[in-house]
Amino acid sequence: MTDKTKEFWEDRYSEREYAYGEQPNVFLQNELKKLEPASIFLPAEGEGRNAVFASKQGWDVTAFDLSTMAKIKALRLAQKNEVDINFKVSSVLNFQSDRKFDVIALIYAHFDADIRIKSHQHLINLLKPGGVLIFEAFSKKQLSYNSGGPKDLKMLFSIEEMKSEFSGLTIQYLEELGINQKEGEYHQGKSSVIRMVAKRI
Repeated sequence: MTDKTKEFWEDRYSEREYAYGEQPNVFLQNELKKLEPASIFLPAEGEGRNAVFASKQGWDVTAFDLSTMAKIKALRLAQKNEVDINFKVSSVLNFQSDRKFDVIALIYAHFDADIRIKSHQHLINLLKPGGVLIFEAFSKKQLSYNSGGPKDLKMLFSIEEMKSEFSGLTIQYLEELGINQKEGEYHQGKSSVIRMVAKRI
């Protein structure tokens, strides 16, 4: 993580509107409905749309983001929706927790290429045995579209990389697919994503 990365996100989240909207990610929303509410951890959560949704469904929410502005807007959104979320400002590798979580949701958490694998391993260690990882992010094919995401191929995902980087988990669902994004200003239009659900045995 660089100062430039932090500066980028502070600038984006300083805008008045919510960059990716106030509604939750559709895939996460659908997957959480299949589970009994327990503890959920949302790394790189941004402005809180998924954390607030989970809290409204009865989940005990812990989240972090690199950006101070993200936290301010996340807590504002939580207050608007009359829910509580535990939201920290931290980089991924500096985040520490004494507890482990029933669910971890990685939703468009595109970490810098030089720390990505280490970051994923660090986060998996915070998942309880039997816990579930819910993942959605842009695939490498996303470079063909202008609907959002990093422009660095190494920060995007392939099916093969997913199997390798999350080899400690039992994959229950893994798919690369085209979708039509409608998430705020910065995720709009035809996109190529990878979705995964995996369990820590």
